[in-house]
Amino acid sequence: MKRYTQVPELLLGFDTETTGLSVTSERAIAYGFIAYRFGVPFWDEHYYVIPDRPITSGAQRVHGLTLEDIEAKRASEAVYPLPAGLVRAIEVLGDFHRRGAYIVGSNVSRFDLEMLRRSSISVLGRALDDEELDLSLLRIIDVVEHDLAIEPSREARPRRGLEHLCRHYGVRPGGHDALGDARAAVEVFLEQVIANNSGQTSLALSTDTNSYFDSLQR
Repeated sequence: MKRYTQVPELLLGFDTETTGLSVTSERAIAYGFIAYRFGVPFWDEHYYVIPDRPITSGAQRVHGLTLEDIEAKRASEAVYPLPAGLVRAIEVLGDFHRRGAYIVGSNVSRFDLEMLRRSSISVLGRALDDEELDLSLLRIIDVVEHDLAIEPSREARPRRGLEHLCRHYGVRPGGHDALGDARAAVEVFLEQVIANNSGQTSLALSTDTNSYFDSLQR
């Protein structure tokens, strides 16, 4: 990955909490999205999903969610059945991709998006390679890979998980909450760009302003 010296106009932070760590067999149980324009957040969405398999004890130790916890959130928060949760994630990613957004996350390609792809195949019968959403066309900024471009030495920074990157760049951690971690990933990226510019930030206009605002009114 290249070192970014400019912040694209439109960024979408994306993160999930899951039933476990295997992208081949586990499911997302929470999705977090947060959109930034010119480095300022202007929209977010956070919802939960009822999975079709148990939440592993290891995953529970990370995010603290049980199936009972998710069921109890129905009174105050959005909770979707598994197929509807996948459809909504696909809609959000497709919409922001068409607006020109860059998708920002931590290990987002190898974990969150890969789990989404595999779950979509097994639950919806869709490989996410069509005109509604083709994952291979997404503009992706992985803050872990970006940090390796900034500092390749693994001795200098042996651990680069999102919590460690938050600590290094002075960003408030997301606390293993999908929306919180999506926000933290974008803010880590913003700090990485500032570091690449020796303390100065720079914004790039990567979307057409008129068409962008028109899309928000639909």
